[in-house]
Amino acid sequence: MKAVIQRVANASVTVDGEITGRIEKGFLVLLGVGEGDTKAEADRIVKKLVNLRIFSDENGKINLSLQDVGGSLLVVSQFTLYADCRHGNRPSFTTAAKPQLAEELYEYFMEKCRETIPVVEHGVFGAHMDVQLLNDGPFTILLE
Repeated sequence: MKAVIQRVANASVTVDGEITGRIEKGFLVLLGVGEGDTKAEADRIVKKLVNLRIFSDENGKINLSLQDVGGSLLVVSQFTLYADCRHGNRPSFTTAAKPQLAEELYEYFMEKCRETIPVVEHGVFGAHMDVQLLNDGPFTILLE
């Protein structure tokens, strides 16, 4: 499982002209599920994600977590995180999970996030999505 975490001032995702998820201060999480991933991996990434201290405290030091600042999550499924570009110019996605497993773990991931973070918005699994964000920093982290 791979998660690209971007600290944002705001972010939204739109499908077919309709906003399906929108947040203010928080994290935009692009989530890719790989072949063989399990709920245990999702649990590990959720735990790390909700405890990441990447917001500034009153002294300007990067020391506060998403929970500390009352931040929200916008989770977007993105199988392209498993693109293999080592051979040729057309990416291979053979290491990405099959859609059924990927959707199951995507939903599980959000369910686990909701246990700690009150506002968890999301995109639509498998849909073409337009994602807008105002990256705060910029601050981007990759969790695997």
